[in-house]
Amino acid sequence: MTRRYFGTDGIRGKSNTPPMTADLAMRVGAAVGKLYRRGEHRHRVVIGKDTRLSGYMIENALVAGFTSAGLDVLLLGPIPTPGVAMLTRSMRADIGVMISASHNAYQDNGIKLFGPDGYKLSDDLEAQIEDLIDADFQSLLVNSDDIGRAKRVDGDIYRYIEFVKRTLPRGSRDFTGLRIVVDCANGAAYKVAPSVLWEMGAEVVTLGDEPNGTNINLNCGSTHPEALIKKVHEVRADVGIALDGDADRVLIVDEKGQVVDGDQLMTLIAESWAKDGRLQGDGVVATVMSNLGMERHLANLDLSLARTKVGDRYVVEHMRKHGFNLGGEQSGHIVMSDFATTGDGLVAALQILACTQKMGKPVSEVTRRFEPVPQLLKNVRYTGASPLANNHIQSAIKDAEAELGQSGRLVIRASGTEPLIRVMAEGDDANQVEKVVDGLVKVIAA
Repeated sequence: MTRRYFGTDGIRGKSNTPPMTADLAMRVGAAVGKLYRRGEHRHRVVIGKDTRLSGYMIENALVAGFTSAGLDVLLLGPIPTPGVAMLTRSMRADIGVMISASHNAYQDNGIKLFGPDGYKLSDDLEAQIEDLIDADFQSLLVNSDDIGRAKRVDGDIYRYIEFVKRTLPRGSRDFTGLRIVVDCANGAAYKVAPSVLWEMGAEVVTLGDEPNGTNINLNCGSTHPEALIKKVHEVRADVGIALDGDADRVLIVDEKGQVVDGDQLMTLIAESWAKDGRLQGDGVVATVMSNLGMERHLANLDLSLARTKVGDRYVVEHMRKHGFNLGGEQSGHIVMSDFATTGDGLVAALQILACTQKMGKPVSEVTRRFEPVPQLLKNVRYTGASPLANNHIQSAIKDAEAELGQSGRLVIRASGTEPLIRVMAEGDDANQVEKVVDGLVKVIAA
């Protein structure tokens, strides 16, 4: 399927540059409104955003599009992506929208769409929306008497805060005595995350909680944990929590300042849930990027690792189809379908904290579940069409796969959000892995 606007996680691009313009945002609103305008009841959409400067522009353009198509709009303001998914269901909205480019720099922005069930839209629905975006704009509009209304709602963020706290049993909600540093990435969780942790009894030290429109993800958050590592050492914290710009992913920094990725976190949760009889599907759903060491470790526990292509939406689709309740990505998207329809960094962090307290050991011991095999990922930026179709590149990839053999894996893919080719290899021999990756990067970049 050729996709004109949607990537692996909604529509994304540099703000004020196609496709991420006010004009397209207005067309998206009108197109989605047309698609979901069924029946005689008043239709409503909830819109949340992170803290990017361009969020104001995109938000207002979406409001114009949705109201022109006859939908009422409820504006939530800055709130994590999983909060939008949760409130879409809670508030009986027909559609939910999150304005965010996740972990990207502030110059980028994006539009993520959720259906009335709180799940991201299917490829088929996105294709229908793309057709409507390119249709005659006037055909999307309602009569003057049927134009929608818009209003800003301020208190609904507290619904999400209470929801997050209730994902733990009552007896596990007390973090008294824990000193936690939380890095909010100057993003969507800058109000929510410190409030949740403080209300649950923790001593909270905050980083990245002063957004100014241009500092989201800037040397902070899950993609830049250096400041968090420094602060954990400085205040002698028990744990550090790093969220990304829209708070749908999380990484942990232990008391020694070591970063714990999503593979280790998923494995810890899987082991805990399996012992409690809560793990469905007898395993975990992850992507092709998750470490081979994780797969081997789970197999030793008689648990499976099902792999999907990259993108938490594909993880969720596999979970729903095959009856799993835990999945995610190495980058820190962790999906727990008992609680949420998408990755939720804060809910995942609470699960890790609860496991730590239950086991009565330091975070460094609790979260080190397996020894990862050497893995190396490098990106190659390109212009124009993806170079992966070139015959000489395909031949080089086959040679690299043959060199790794049965002792490793190779994953070559085009990014769904940026003009990058991602080259990842892993295996038992670190020198061989580095040689394979560097060789392919050189061929692709030539």
